[in-house]
Amino acid sequence: MGLQLWETLKEAITAYTGLSPATFFTVVALLWAIYYVVTGLFGSSDDHHQRSRAFEEQMEPLPPPIQLGEISEEELKQYDGSDPKKPLLMAIKGQIYDVSQSRMFYGPGGPYALFAGKEASRALAKMSFEEQDLTGDISGLGPFELDALQDWEYKFMSKYVKVGTIKKTVAVTGGDNENGEASGTTEGDAKPAGDGSSQNAVAGTDAKEE
Repeated sequence: MGLQLWETLKEAITAYTGLSPATFFTVVALLWAIYYVVTGLFGSSDDHHQRSRAFEEQMEPLPPPIQLGEISEEELKQYDGSDPKKPLLMAIKGQIYDVSQSRMFYGPGGPYALFAGKEASRALAKMSFEEQDLTGDISGLGPFELDALQDWEYKFMSKYVKVGTIKKTVAVTGGDNENGEASGTTEGDAKPAGDGSSQNAVAGTDAKEE
């Protein structure tokens, strides 16, 4: 039975391809070898994913966070990810954190890139991407927004390293208040002086009576 099938197959190969069975199978073997070589050179999509993962694993680890101390919001803008040699920083409630490990989120092109290099407390509390909300001013926020900001702070504290604080600015109007207080103090000093004179006079009278 098997021999009859083989003879039928050979006749079919010769009839349809015009090649002898030996030549036909040689051509098939060559085509298979070529296919194997080509797929080995270019690889499949799965191979590309595996190579990409291997490349990522071979990447150098991030340098340890550098403590900056107290800096201004203007200085913080230098760490927005535009310079790959500098760490990626972000501030919340006056505390600066190194978010370099989440560069895919906070780095250039990331969904939260707008927050990088900024004091973003108000924006995080309101979940706002508006430029005017990129500030540390949280006055006027409601309880829900303050709770949201607290959650963000807990997340940053647990995940990222704190590397500094935002330098607080002193209001210029403070000097006027000090002058007012000084003048008030001067007026207050004049009154005890008068009282002291009266006391001296009373003391002198008591001395004479004695």
